[in-house]
Amino acid sequence: MAVREIILFSEHEATLRDKSKAVPFVNQKVRRLIRDLKDTLEASSDGIGLAAPQINIHKRVVLVCPGDEMNGEWHSGLPVALINPEIFEASGERRDFDGCLSFPGLYGETTRPHHIRVTGLDEDGVPFDRIYEGFNAVVVHHEIDHLNGVLFIDRIENPQDLYTLRKNEYGETVRVP
Repeated sequence: MAVREIILFSEHEATLRDKSKAVPFVNQKVRRLIRDLKDTLEASSDGIGLAAPQINIHKRVVLVCPGDEMNGEWHSGLPVALINPEIFEASGERRDFDGCLSFPGLYGETTRPHHIRVTGLDEDGVPFDRIYEGFNAVVVHHEIDHLNGVLFIDRIENPQDLYTLRKNEYGETVRVP
């Protein structure tokens, strides 16, 4: 199990803003990177996506955990690797929840597409063409942004859209600006 340290924004802004290079083919080194991403994401308590630049590897590889909302709660699925992902269609932009493991405890409202069509390679090197809808599209879009050096704070339109979460005196989770 190779858990890597997640790069934090305040300490490594320049590194997080570097653009990632395409993966020419899937080999053992790429599979090891995917395993490192999975182990690191699994070690995180609340992550539903992770990009290679977040562990200081500037290759176009991300993990996403597509899921579903049930009874008002998000349930993420198993991690899926996307290699050299490219967005070919994007529509249905609207505001939604956003957060990032590189900004622990900071969340915000960003505007992102809720329908995207993505092409790339899976972890076996097989080409794919997939549609992601709703919050799954938000997660995939967020992770692809990392590959281009774009961070979720860059998509914040108003500083009041950033917040942290705290428990109030009744034990309820509330937003704190």
